[in-house]
Amino acid sequence: MQVRTGSAAGRIQVHLKNGPAGTAGRGNVTVVAALVSEWLTWRTAMERALYGEDGFYRRGERPAEHFRTSVHASPRFAAAIARLLVEVDALLGHPGRLDVVDIGAGSGHLVSNILACAPPDLEPRLVLTAVEIAPRPAEIPARIVWRPDLPTGITGLAVANEWLDNIPLDVVERTPDGVRTVLVDPSTGTERPGAAPSDEDRDWLERWWPLHEPGDRAEIGHPRCAAWAAVVGRLSRGLALAVDYSHSRESRPVYGTLSGYRDGSTVPAVPDGSCDVTAHVALDACTSAGERAGATSSVLTTQREALRALGLSGARPPLDLAHRDPRGYVAALCHAGEDAELTDPAGLGGFGWLAQTVNIPLPTALTP
Repeated sequence: MQVRTGSAAGRIQVHLKNGPAGTAGRGNVTVVAALVSEWLTWRTAMERALYGEDGFYRRGERPAEHFRTSVHASPRFAAAIARLLVEVDALLGHPGRLDVVDIGAGSGHLVSNILACAPPDLEPRLVLTAVEIAPRPAEIPARIVWRPDLPTGITGLAVANEWLDNIPLDVVERTPDGVRTVLVDPSTGTERPGAAPSDEDRDWLERWWPLHEPGDRAEIGHPRCAAWAAVVGRLSRGLALAVDYSHSRESRPVYGTLSGYRDGSTVPAVPDGSCDVTAHVALDACTSAGERAGATSSVLTTQREALRALGLSGARPPLDLAHRDPRGYVAALCHAGEDAELTDPAGLGGFGWLAQTVNIPLPTALTP
């Protein structure tokens, strides 16, 4: 089966074998009498809206035009990833070829910035790949390979920054008659209850997102688990890193997390192709899927903790530096502000970081 998947940072094509703002009012499935030409599951509607022939991302929409990501907030995010890459390189024994794979690369800024800040002894050995279904931007370095699907035999680092949250999934809701798959009118976002979920959906729900009361909703995460397992399965040796909005079994949002984004604003999640449609990621479930796919060590943490361990403290420079080196003081002050945004626990710093290795230990910076 071919599963097209996507992300806020970019989209890719994966071949597999067989609450935030904007979620208000989704606590109950709306039943309407109005004539609707087509009712779809949310997974089908998202697939068409985002990755169909004229879908939101097939049109080449750029993430920075619609929402703020860590990549676009500051190049210091890429610098931190580059420091992580240096540690991965050492754990691999400094191989002659070191892969860097940016999954859902969007505009290619992350992999381009990693290349720009790679140390001189590392840069010549880098093989850089951007995995993205949108057209290749003209401005990225020529040595970066641009492809629509995952490479195999990765030795190095694979990064999926805000990729999993846009992989299409189904939504279910507990009703007085039991759990039902939610159907949506793609032109308006109006919903109604559909059939009972499949056995696969029920199994995932029981383990990862049980629903207790009528009105409780869940977003079925096994498509994301399968996509992440495909990433881990393509590592020969190295580290796979997923960075995304996330939640855990102990704190699932009762009404789900479906949201839309367009032109820098949160909008209703209407799967008509006019906006990005996203839902937070059950990274704990993805952790388990990665381990089944061959991960030999795992850590699940926050971006705040990870970036601080990688040197982004957000500390303001001492005032006396302003007298000794005014330009240096201004630069350090700017860096502190950028670090603060990247590590803000109420914003980007609250993102989940899932790091899984294959045949190497976890880097020291990510060791609990």
